[in-house]
Amino acid sequence: MSDDTASTELPDRLSLDPRSAHFNEDILKKGVGIRFNGNEKTNVEEYCVSEGWIRVSAGRSRDRYGNPMTIKLKGKVEPYIQPAGGETQDGDASEG
Repeated sequence: MSDDTASTELPDRLSLDPRSAHFNEDILKKGVGIRFNGNEKTNVEEYCVSEGWIRVSAGRSRDRYGNPMTIKLKGKVEPYIQPAGGETQDGDASEG
């Protein structure tokens, strides 16, 4: 078994939309988690570490093409590869 998850360098910008230039299926298959301003975010559509923003879906709203409407939030973005087994990175249960 190789240690690819620990040595994988995550890109500065990543998107879930397959039409985007920043889409990378190989990295997304490994499971990318986002910590935004110290809180876990599970609804992130796209992120950029160097510019310090994430795009999250705006409820169930859709644009005229059927794509989810998004909101850009600015702050500290920390992407990481999610550990196998569904645990958080610290090993603690998430607060709800």
